[in-house]
Amino acid sequence: MKDKGFFAEFRKFISRGNVIDMAVGITVGGAFTAIVNSFVNDFINPIVGLLVGGIDFSSLQIVLKPATETTEAVAIRYGLFINAIISFVIIAFALFLVVKAFNKLKDSAAKKEEKAAAPAVPPAPPADIQLLTEIRDLLKERK
Repeated sequence: MKDKGFFAEFRKFISRGNVIDMAVGITVGGAFTAIVNSFVNDFINPIVGLLVGGIDFSSLQIVLKPATETTEAVAIRYGLFINAIISFVIIAFALFLVVKAFNKLKDSAAKKEEKAAAPAVPPAPPADIQLLTEIRDLLKERK
């Protein structure tokens, strides 16, 4: 009996539109990651490497055990870690810009809706009517 409830709940969850949106987001995120990795490896790292004296980060490592004829070297590849950090910062910055633009558009649309929903201010009465109103108010004060 419990399984039926669980699977029914799962089916309901899958059929909601949010799951489709999430799947599209993950797919686009994967493609975006490939673009960012290429950008970091092919553009940013050479520039940063040039600034720090021609060092290629991807080759930076600490060799713990040198390679022999039968085994590969055991090394801590901290250069790859630096590349990952640079990729993360670029991705985070790009997402920040996207969210900022989305929020700006959302705020702009909300302001337009508020403006459309706000009642219009009636136009000011003509100058002669304003003058007559002031005279009336002054006469009322005298009494």
